[in-house]
Amino acid sequence: MGRAPIRKKHNFDDGEPLAPWREKIHEIIFEADTGWGKAFDVVLIISIFASVVAVMLDSVDSISAQYQTVLWLAEWSFTILFTIEYILRLICVRRPMLYARSFYGVVDLLSVLPTYLALFLTDAKYFLVIRILRVLRIFRIFKLASYIGEASLMMKALRNSHAKISVFLYTVILLVVIFGSLIYVIEGAENGFTSIPTSIYWAIVTLTTVGYGDISPQSPLGQFLASCIMVMGYGLIAVPTGIYSAEITRQAINEHRTKEVTNNACPVCAYEGHDADAEFCKKCGAEL
Repeated sequence: MGRAPIRKKHNFDDGEPLAPWREKIHEIIFEADTGWGKAFDVVLIISIFASVVAVMLDSVDSISAQYQTVLWLAEWSFTILFTIEYILRLICVRRPMLYARSFYGVVDLLSVLPTYLALFLTDAKYFLVIRILRVLRIFRIFKLASYIGEASLMMKALRNSHAKISVFLYTVILLVVIFGSLIYVIEGAENGFTSIPTSIYWAIVTLTTVGYGDISPQSPLGQFLASCIMVMGYGLIAVPTGIYSAEITRQAINEHRTKEVTNNACPVCAYEGHDADAEFCKKCGAEL
């Protein structure tokens, strides 16, 4: 039997060349190395921060009552601006639907939808704070692409240590169930421990050293158990941190990340984070 052909994974920038005016829009919106492109992105980042601040201020009753009209105008101005920008992004890519389904495409859409939904659902507008996710583009705008490699290192360390952390969390779950059941038997409903789930909630709060104080043991035996759980909590907190830190160190030693990284985007798939001396895209293989 012959092997099934490998399907090429398409990017939203794959395809035929764009019309000159679409190429120009693409250069301004997606490229941060040009003067116009960087200016566009800086204005965009400032607008995003300003819109998020406006949403936050609108949630303060005293400010909302006094500046209701100003905040309403600001909200719709930013929404219209971001809507136009979203439409332009779809226009200047070769595969608009692929961009719309990408991470940034979804975030761009969600950053404008709440305002329109607020016409029917009043509180929906407060979901506009999701616009803050759009500032992730700051890595590309201000030439912070070298940090992408560090982020990749951290994600790889997290993936490699997830089994150990999972075992640790499973152990913690077993402990809080056991401690919750014990404190329920020791204290009982008369001291606020009305059920095992409520007692497990107390055990979690105590083990994590949060200590809300809404429920507390009254008997000497219950207080002794609580003291043991609190002391144990300090030791447990350090475990996942140590596992993760050790894995990061191991990854850093193994990989020796010494190469410089550029923020130039691939002209075919728009992938960023290539080595400074790279001649071909590490994702699609196109010539840089």
